[in-house]
Amino acid sequence: MKYDNIIRAVFIKRPNRFIAEVEIDGRRETVHVKNTGRCRELLIPGCEVWLTAPGTPNRKTLYDLVAVRKENGILFNIDSQAPNMVVKEWLAGQDYEKVVPEYSYGDSRIDFYMERGGERYLMEVKGCTLEVDGIGYFPDAPTERGVKHLRELAAAAKKGYKAMLAFVIQMDGVSEVRPNIDTHAEFGIAFDEARAAGVEILYLQCHVEPDSLVIVEGPR
Repeated sequence: MKYDNIIRAVFIKRPNRFIAEVEIDGRRETVHVKNTGRCRELLIPGCEVWLTAPGTPNRKTLYDLVAVRKENGILFNIDSQAPNMVVKEWLAGQDYEKVVPEYSYGDSRIDFYMERGGERYLMEVKGCTLEVDGIGYFPDAPTERGVKHLRELAAAAKKGYKAMLAFVIQMDGVSEVRPNIDTHAEFGIAFDEARAAGVEILYLQCHVEPDSLVIVEGPR
């Protein structure tokens, strides 16, 4: 997954979940943040960020903030739409006979439905942008939607589907994601229940550049 254009900026502040103020070549600009998570350990005043200009007509902001360099030097992609995009690209090379994005199942819309060799697959994708001491954690903010998806996957596994939860690790050097029970204990409970029900957990390791995100290893 590659962005058509990318420019460097310096982060100033984030007034709310949806926008940030940055400095571009000495001028101040309000930009859209493509991630409604907290990202508190990433978006620190003075840090390097990267923006893209999608060119959508009638936008209130010209740029989207899509990447940030953490204090430890690691570059993070924080575009919440990127995980599904890179997984779609990755699935195209995995020999599935059928891949359907945004598949309605039960009371949820699951990210991908696949078929191969008579087997039916359901995959929910989660992007991981929280890293602590080389370990990824999810979520970085409470997610009732995530809990619901895990329970749908667990129910599907009991009905014979090959159910999968895929973590797209939006940084280099991290190979494992754990439930962030300090932030959302219920997600941790649902995660353990889903795995016990037969839901497969995939850790999709990525390489991040300011203008791209690509899956380099998975699953494990």
